[in-house]
Amino acid sequence: MTHNRIAVIGLHEHEYEYIRQHYEGLMIWHQSIPKIKIIDGILYVEKAQGVGMLPVDKVIYHGIFEDDLDFISGLALWNGPCFPNAYGMLECRLKIPCLIKAMKYSKFNSQRGFISADTYINTNSELVAKWGNWHCGENKHKFTGSWESTENSVLEPYFEGEAVRILNIGEKSWQIKLEGETWLKSIHPDNAQFTEIDTELLQDTLMLKDKIGMDVIANDYIVQKDGTKHLLEINHIPNITRFEEVRLHFLETVVDWIHED
Repeated sequence: MTHNRIAVIGLHEHEYEYIRQHYEGLMIWHQSIPKIKIIDGILYVEKAQGVGMLPVDKVIYHGIFEDDLDFISGLALWNGPCFPNAYGMLECRLKIPCLIKAMKYSKFNSQRGFISADTYINTNSELVAKWGNWHCGENKHKFTGSWESTENSVLEPYFEGEAVRILNIGEKSWQIKLEGETWLKSIHPDNAQFTEIDTELLQDTLMLKDKIGMDVIANDYIVQKDGTKHLLEINHIPNITRFEEVRLHFLETVVDWIHED
């Protein structure tokens, strides 16, 4: 039996070791972004040790790095087997363009505004400014009254309500109640937990997954007390280690994908 050479990029050592134990073929593992080249349709990836590059048949990528957009673009240009799909990751790597695309399709596409860097705004309503391409509650500011932006930012109303995430990997989905001591909610606090899946939010998430062409997706929503729902953002590389059930399903999905012809 011929085995492919697999490049595992971005995953931590525990996740890599799980994959290593379930695949007998050749593997290259990089926790950060390696150098690559594409020649005559063949992807070459930097060796994990030593000098030089090796041809790779499949890529598993799971990480968010400051300078990874060009790397993901390279994977998309290669057009070879990549999990998650490089095109889907490319569509969602930049948060503002991804949000704009999602608003075109989502049932819960609340009106947004925009403000350039070094620009003043004066508002009587509570707004949230979001900028950059990081997650986990960073690069967000809630304000009322006068505020001067430091970055090009999306503006959205502040929605009071329950923050939830719909996470889908392969054929399995979860709803997670996001928590936090402030208005900023995330998956990381100890009291974040699985909750019953909202059918409408799941349908919206799976529709966006299909429209954008993603293999893994996690959508964050706010559900207000009156039942009104708002899409906040799409996560193309969601956290998979916070819950062991999610971690194992992700790794099992990856291993199954590796063994596909």
